[in-house]
Amino acid sequence: MIGRLTGLLADKSPPQILLDVNGVGYELDVPMSSFFNLPAVGERVTLLTHFVVREDAQVLFGFLTPGERDTFRQLIRISGVGPRTALSLLSGLSVGDLAQAVTAQDASRLVKVPGIGKKTAERLLLELKGKLGADLGPAGGAPASDAQADILQALVALGYSEREAQAAVKALPADTGVSEGIKRALKALAK
Repeated sequence: MIGRLTGLLADKSPPQILLDVNGVGYELDVPMSSFFNLPAVGERVTLLTHFVVREDAQVLFGFLTPGERDTFRQLIRISGVGPRTALSLLSGLSVGDLAQAVTAQDASRLVKVPGIGKKTAERLLLELKGKLGADLGPAGGAPASDAQADILQALVALGYSEREAQAAVKALPADTGVSEGIKRALKALAK
């Protein structure tokens, strides 16, 4: 309904701001990542928005970047994750950090965010896998060769986390075959 607002920043009180758009004051909740990059009070700013209508409230959320808003929308689609939890996640982690945590399936990074427990973190990682962080490509830690990809896949199938498996594969010589690589990786992981 309301996709973007441009106006003068009238007030800042974390995590809420007041944006004066031609005499109408809009209260918006913003993640800390956006809050710290806002201009000074009295200056002009454009925010992308997401409007949430509930039975007991209507809340407008503001974001400086399309990536933040898209990630927020991905988060609130997950069962058990509401707008406040999504805002908390975006305040505790940048979009890039969240994408890296999803790619590495690293729940420990998510648990550090207030309000995110172990079960919620694991559900987030499961639900966001392939949706967030998939565009990181080889820089995100993908294996360099087909053999390494097969070794990685075998280790994950055996119950190791993707992070543990990637660390073991990274330690292997580049020309290692699949069966030899699996044996060496398992020995390394057993230590």
